[in-house]
Amino acid sequence: KMQSKFAFLAFLSVFDLSQSFVFELSNPLQVTACGRRNPIKSSSLGALPEIWASYQSALESQPLLTKSITASVLFSGADLCAQFIDLNKVGGKDEIDESAISGNIDVKRTMRFFALGLLAQAPWNHFFYFYLDKILPPTQEIFSSTTAIKLAIDQGIQAPIFTVIIFSFLGALEGKNSAEIKRKLDESYKSTMIANWKLWIPASFVNLAFCPPQFRVLFTNVVFFCWSIFLSFVINTETTEKDA
Repeated sequence: KMQSKFAFLAFLSVFDLSQSFVFELSNPLQVTACGRRNPIKSSSLGALPEIWASYQSALESQPLLTKSITASVLFSGADLCAQFIDLNKVGGKDEIDESAISGNIDVKRTMRFFALGLLAQAPWNHFFYFYLDKILPPTQEIFSSTTAIKLAIDQGIQAPIFTVIIFSFLGALEGKNSAEIKRKLDESYKSTMIANWKLWIPASFVNLAFCPPQFRVLFTNVVFFCWSIFLSFVINTETTEKDA
């Protein structure tokens, strides 16, 4: 379907943008012998190894900042995808009217997701996985009791708590009071957690069993891109109905 293709293309663009931004962060002005700055070919497939190496360098020198920048770009991109899909669905057209859609994009809503990635999700996961690996160090065995315990902590304790934080954080930025946030949680929390476990139990297993510790937040951010599209629909359902 066109919506799915559009979301996938948007994901590739946003992911490439986030890596390019991190590349810029870790590589200040590069000056050639002629005094010109070397262009960064972030969109070229041939430059991917260089971009990946630069990302790793930034991850080592500025881990929290790098993860936060990546998360903020991915999350805001995910919300834009959700809005494009929603607006195109409402329009009921086979082709996307870019001019009509761009005039109806809720920029404040997108910036709330940008702030969620920058100030909440990336720092939360950075410190969560740091202390989780410190208390329960990774093992060489993929199917181990350590991995099972970490998965249970991740999805049995961390995920339910952070889901409340997401609803509260975005609700507060939207100007909702505690009663309105609680009402939204009462309406959507249970179904959100069921959907969460369907996606995140297998994803978290892959993350904990196969990903090196320094790349766990990156893996989480990439999966969270898709999850954020779902969250954007869930959290903004009430707002969309009021505006309609």
